[in-house]
Amino acid sequence: MSKLSGIEQGLEIDAAEQTENGVRTPYNKAHFESIGVTRVWEKYDGALSFGEGQVLAIVDDGCNLSVPEWQTVHPWGPKVVASWNVYEENNDPSHVPPGYHGTTVGYPSSLCYNGLCGIAFRNQTLPIRACTIVHLPKIEGEDATLAKALDYVAEHAAEYNITAVNLSALDDVPHTEPVPTVLDASLARLREMNIWVSAPCGNLQHTYGISWPACQENCYAIGSVKDEKVYNDRYNNTDLLVHADFTSSSNAYAAASFMIWREAVEKTGFPWKDYGKTMPEAAMAMFKQTGKEYTDEVTGLSFKALDLEKVIDLIMESKGK
Repeated sequence: MSKLSGIEQGLEIDAAEQTENGVRTPYNKAHFESIGVTRVWEKYDGALSFGEGQVLAIVDDGCNLSVPEWQTVHPWGPKVVASWNVYEENNDPSHVPPGYHGTTVGYPSSLCYNGLCGIAFRNQTLPIRACTIVHLPKIEGEDATLAKALDYVAEHAAEYNITAVNLSALDDVPHTEPVPTVLDASLARLREMNIWVSAPCGNLQHTYGISWPACQENCYAIGSVKDEKVYNDRYNNTDLLVHADFTSSSNAYAAASFMIWREAVEKTGFPWKDYGKTMPEAAMAMFKQTGKEYTDEVTGLSFKALDLEKVIDLIMESKGK
């Protein structure tokens, strides 16, 4: 394993925040306004860094590190701090056909390029190639490589300050309960380490189950809201909705929001243990407490949708009390 140093590679410093009048352009304006992201940026600019110092591991089917979005180097460091390929056990996560997805799945959470910003735009990333293709052909075999990726995260969490994992794989099968696999021990390990792990529910409009591994214990299942309606795959094992067209984006938004939540908690000394025994559990409890409720007209089930502004307000306004 070797770190990726943009400075050593002679890359130019990205001027992502040097936009006209200092305006940051949201990766998706409509989504970010619905989630409350842009208001959080405005309210807490200077008080929060929006991800600086934290690393998001992106576990997917590979990543093309040569694209300029991942080649950027900021004053706080390179956007990509390291990478890993569980198949060859090296630091080249390049796609191998049929893989294609992992290059762009980190944009909603982490983009900071030419003024266009993801939610936690000052975070850094660690892409890991750990499945054949993001839409898994089957669970068997893929669970083992995904487990290796999560074990890599656990082993290097302290070195890179990995605080969240976007586990973006999904099998597109509607599961109503967890499916026991070798991945479960790795998920439990990261939960105990206070590292957020979430996965997308799926995009096939299933109303009687969600994809694996989102359905597993210790992995948060992230669904979506679109046009003020519950959208895409959902069931009573969906943990949280986030405004997005696809659950891969809603999951990316959720992971980034946890990073901002964590920074706010650490800077204010907020008593997060009042909400859960681990930081991910506390964050989820607070996301639900402050989130807007949506009742699905198809299933009759009710879900909470992320409102980042409300939860960060709750934390930041507690400072000094």
